[in-house]
Amino acid sequence: MRISQRKFEALVERALGTIPAEIRRRMDNVEIVVDAWPDEAHYATVGLEPGETLFGLYEGVPLIERGIVADPLLPDKITIFQGPLEEACDTDDEMAEEIRKTVVHEVAHHFGIDDARLAELGYD
Repeated sequence: MRISQRKFEALVERALGTIPAEIRRRMDNVEIVVDAWPDEAHYATVGLEPGETLFGLYEGVPLIERGIVADPLLPDKITIFQGPLEEACDTDDEMAEEIRKTVVHEVAHHFGIDDARLAELGYD
């Protein structure tokens, strides 16, 4: 299912809006971007082979790993990949739900929640 980048970005924004305001306010120094496809470096970051499914990627220092007094950090980055999500989804509703799950998953990494705990919570 193909959609415009503008519509995809709107779905990402809508997904962010489903995260409780208290959690969104605690998101510190993080940029959320949309990219068409992951590249080899993205795959390497998470230990996947190029071509495997990668919907999103968190790059940065999770909040729980930051010290109280620390040098300024570059912004953390959450990338949501449009191409793999389009390939995996057949309907608008399915696309919106997969984007929501991906955004929540990557935001959870920003807070230091690992993949094992996310799987326990149903976000695998």
